[in-house]
Amino acid sequence: MSSNALKFILLLFISSNLSAQVHEEVDAPDYIKSIVFKGPTEDQFPVVQIGETIRLEFDDLSASEQDFYYKIVHCDYDWQSSSLLKSQYLDGVDNQRIIDYGNSYNTLQPYSNYELSIPNDAVRLKVSGNYVLEIYNSSDEIQFSRRFVVYKDLVTVGGTIKRSRDFDFLNEKQVVQLTINSGNTQLINPKKEVKIAILQNHHWPTALYNVPPQFTIGSELVYKYDYETSFFGGNEFLYFDTKDLRAPSSEIARIDLEDIYQHYLFSDRLRNEVPYTYFPDINGDFSIRTLQGDDISREAEYTNVHFSLPYNEILGLDDVYIFGKFNNYALTEENKLIYNEDNGMMEAALELKQGFYNYKYIVQKEDGLIDLNTISGNYHFTENNYLILVYYRNFGDLYDSIIGVGSANSRSITN
Repeated sequence: MSSNALKFILLLFISSNLSAQVHEEVDAPDYIKSIVFKGPTEDQFPVVQIGETIRLEFDDLSASEQDFYYKIVHCDYDWQSSSLLKSQYLDGVDNQRIIDYGNSYNTLQPYSNYELSIPNDAVRLKVSGNYVLEIYNSSDEIQFSRRFVVYKDLVTVGGTIKRSRDFDFLNEKQVVQLTINSGNTQLINPKKEVKIAILQNHHWPTALYNVPPQFTIGSELVYKYDYETSFFGGNEFLYFDTKDLRAPSSEIARIDLEDIYQHYLFSDRLRNEVPYTYFPDINGDFSIRTLQGDDISREAEYTNVHFSLPYNEILGLDDVYIFGKFNNYALTEENKLIYNEDNGMMEAALELKQGFYNYKYIVQKEDGLIDLNTISGNYHFTENNYLILVYYRNFGDLYDSIIGVGSANSRSITN
C-alpha cells in the first residue's frame, strides 16, 4: 500500500474519532468562579427558542483582564458533534473575544467580571438542537464549557409525577409519565424518529435517554412507564444566604474578618434516617445578590464559607463532597470534606460570591461510584422539577432537532 493511501486512511481514522467525540461539560479552573448561564427564565441552563437571548456571566479571580473567547458547537441527541457545518447552524461567526468585562470595585477580593449575550452582533443561532458553549483563553486552551438547548415549539408535551409501584422503592422514587401530542406536525415514523430526554432538576449526569413511546393513540405518543422513567426522590437541598456580609442568620453561626470575610455555617447532620421535612429550595441552584452595593455583578464580595458535617460510620472511607450548581456539581479537591481529628467533623471551606446558595453532601465510593443520597436520604415527597426534551430526526435529516419541551413538578405527585 502506498504511503499516500496510508495517510488517507489515517486521516479518515482521526476524523472519525473526532466526530465521535461526546461533549461533556468541562469544569472551570480554580480562578474562574460564579458561572451563571441562563436564558429568559431562571432555569439552571438556557432552554430557549430560536432568537431568545441566553446570557453567560463569570468572574476571573486573577483580576488580570485577560482575554476570553467563545465557540459554539452543535450536537446530536447523544451529545456528539452533529454533521452540520458552522455555517449551517450559525448566522455569523463565533470564536469572538468577550468584550463586555470590567473589574470589581469596593471588594476585598479583586476579580474581573465577564458577560456575554447570544444572539449578538457577531453571531446568531439558526437551528434547534443540543448546543455546547465553550470558553477559551488567549492561548486557545479551553477554560470551561456549558450545555444548552434550543427548541422549536411544534408539539405539546404533558407530564405528571407518580409514586413508584415498585414496593422496594415505594417511598423513595418518583416516576415521570408523559404524553407528546404532535397536533398538526406530521411525524412519519415516531417510534423510530422521536427520542426523549428527561432531566431531574436540570442535572445532565442523571438524565434518562432512549425511552421509546409505550404506545400511540392517534397523534399522541404515550409514555406510561414505571421502572424506565423513575428517579430517586432525594431530599430538599440545604441552603445559606450571605447577601449581608456582617449579619449572622439561621444558617450562619458566626462571621470573622481576615483577608476576606469568613462565614461559618452551623454544623449540618445526616438526614437519611430522619423524617422528611419540606422547605422551599431552588433545586441546587444559586443566585448572586448583595446588600453592600448596587452593581451586583461587580460589587458583590467573595467570602470563605465554612461547612461541617459530623463523621459517621456509614461514610466509612468514602469521599464526601459539597454538591451544588455553584461549581456545576463537579467533584473537586476544593469542595471535598476533610476529617478533623480534633473535633470529629468533616470540614471544608469554599470561596463563594455573596448570594443565596443551595447545596447538599454526596458520597463517592472507593470504587468510584457516586451516591447522591446516602447522606440526605430518598423521599418520594421531595419537590423536584423535571424537564422533558423531545428530539426528532426525519429520514434524510442531518441532525437531531428539538421539537418540544415540557416540564412537571413533584409537588403534584399522585398515586
